[in-house]
Amino acid sequence: MRTIARFLEPDGRFLSHGSVLLLMAPFFALLLFAFLYPMISILSLSVLEPQPTLANYERALLDPIFVGILLRTLEIGLTVTVVALLMAFPVALLMARSSGPKIVLITACIVLPLWSSVLVRTTAWAVLLQRNGLINETLQFLSITDEPLKLLYTRTAVVLAMTHVLLPFMVLPIYGSLKSIPLNYDRAAEIMGAGPLRRLREITIPLAMPGILSGSLMVFLMSLGYFITPALLGSPQEMMVSTLISQQITVLLDWPFGAALVGVLTLFVLAVTLLFGKVARFDRLMGAGA
Repeated sequence: MRTIARFLEPDGRFLSHGSVLLLMAPFFALLLFAFLYPMISILSLSVLEPQPTLANYERALLDPIFVGILLRTLEIGLTVTVVALLMAFPVALLMARSSGPKIVLITACIVLPLWSSVLVRTTAWAVLLQRNGLINETLQFLSITDEPLKLLYTRTAVVLAMTHVLLPFMVLPIYGSLKSIPLNYDRAAEIMGAGPLRRLREITIPLAMPGILSGSLMVFLMSLGYFITPALLGSPQEMMVSTLISQQITVLLDWPFGAALVGVLTLFVLAVTLLFGKVARFDRLMGAGA
């Protein structure tokens, strides 16, 4: 009992190691039963059903059809990340340099969409992009097009909708980095004769790089596993990995191959995360962190 009491005894202003472990126990239990156990179970199907084999992974990585879907998923993920970054950085910069009612309004515009379902926002894009939707009617009213364009069930529709849904996850990390940059840096550079573009290129962007990397990583990894938006707005010719996994498991009932696709996607996500860790450490060594 004395040993346990010493283990749980606080050390000055800090909790003891035992108290920290007890506080984190529910989180680790949830992680174990809600993530690790299901993940291990599904991955075991890919190599143990109906017998120990790597044929499912060989099929996923060598079959031209499935390789094409994997590459398309990466391409769409990168496109969404780049478009979201180009749209988010000016908004985050405006937020960091605003105050009072203006910052409240901008923050509300960024955060309020998160209060609605992804399904609702995706359905709204389907309404806008249909042949008789607002976008086509506006283009014809302005005499830009003579007939409705095919906007729905295209890659463009998927990229637009996914960018809209994931944009807050890019804006907020960049805003956090920009907000932590001391205003004296920009003022000192201005006094020394640096113009706005040079200050942006040599001061603001390098110091905001941790937020840019964090937002880009979140958006890219989330876009790889997106299901609702590609399923509703995309076409079979623009199928992504998430839709393929759902098709293999729920329609074709090929659980081992679907599990192998999950394994390939998981390994890629782990590789990207580890690479991000190395880049982030290098970034801090170069002095880009605020």
